[in-house]
Amino acid sequence: PGHFVLHARNPARHLHVGGRTVNFGPVNGAPHIRDLEGGRRYGDIEAFRNILKLTHALGVLHWQGGIVVEPVDLPVPIRHLHTYQAHIECADIVWAARGIGGVQAQDAIAMSALEHGCSIEALAGRPTLMTVTNVNSPRRVDEEILDNIMVMARHGQCVVITPFTLMGAMAPVTLVGALVQQTAEALGVIALCQLLRPGTPCVLGGFTSNVDMRSGSPAFGTPEYVQAVLAGAQLGRRLKLPVRTSAVNASPAVDAQSTYETAFSLQAAILSHSHLINHAAGWLEGGLSASLEKIVVDAELLRNWAEILKPLEFGDDDLAVDAIKEIAAGGHFFGAAHTLARYESAFYRPLLSDWSSFEAWTEAGSRDATERATGIWKKLLTEYVPPPLDPAVREALADYLARRARELGHPVR
Repeated sequence: PGHFVLHARNPARHLHVGGRTVNFGPVNGAPHIRDLEGGRRYGDIEAFRNILKLTHALGVLHWQGGIVVEPVDLPVPIRHLHTYQAHIECADIVWAARGIGGVQAQDAIAMSALEHGCSIEALAGRPTLMTVTNVNSPRRVDEEILDNIMVMARHGQCVVITPFTLMGAMAPVTLVGALVQQTAEALGVIALCQLLRPGTPCVLGGFTSNVDMRSGSPAFGTPEYVQAVLAGAQLGRRLKLPVRTSAVNASPAVDAQSTYETAFSLQAAILSHSHLINHAAGWLEGGLSASLEKIVVDAELLRNWAEILKPLEFGDDDLAVDAIKEIAAGGHFFGAAHTLARYESAFYRPLLSDWSSFEAWTEAGSRDATERATGIWKKLLTEYVPPPLDPAVREALADYLARRARELGHPVR
């Protein structure tokens, strides 16, 4: 379908996919976690939960990515169980299953049914999950990914299929050639989903970008990436399918490069009217790291765009004709009744930006945006309040995890 709804535990946070909607999701799939205080290190379940807490607290992200950072401290066979439990406990919005493995998909469906207090069969008519998977371009879907897709499709859950078409590496070096391959690969998997269960909610994913032809490294936020996003979304509209893109960068640090590459990617995704914008907060190093500071920096971008995209609505009083008459030529509006009635909520109030003078900024420690972001994420985690979760659901999830861990040979101790 061209539009569908994924149901969150919190009814106010249902995810509408398609039509006029634009939705943001956080970083996904990073093996490393980074912050200014702890440096770069492999992810663990604590870092995983912290990212979920931040995305919940920030309020500008619309779903939780499947593996926001890889928790390598957990045994691989049961890692997915702990991440699903974290998704349900740390937030109340739609979350994504791990995009690899049929067993992992089946467990996600079972745990989502427990979260929503319904049977597995009932989820098919009221989807709650998505899986974000990749074609191993060119023209190959790995067996583990295929198993994942087929389980999700048979149960009527959302499949987001994204060919990994890097121009000059896994796809033709020309933009239009790469888009031909991207579209064909995605449609092939979407067709399979419809054969397995007609009406399965599917999303046409696009991730076409170029590589550095001197090193072979992926590049993101480039002119070619932007053009691929814009053209790929046009193809999605022609096919009457929802579209997934990303807000990505290839910078090795939370710096100007990471910000402008992300800004180019994000602007293209929004102007193309992509329905799901993945990796929109925290992505760094071409996806090799999830950065806590970058989550905050990106949240500022997302919050700004959310304000920009609000329709401009006004009435006679907003035209301020009486206020204009009230103020003498050469005067100011600070003390006008019209201003005093509105000043507290008149403008967007930034999360991260510092609008102080140079002298005040220097006196406060001369902290740049990245350093200020550290203070913000630490404050958000300190003040984090988990969303409500029925104790019976929490207990049922723990029992399910313990049983499945025993069955998979890694009993919980």
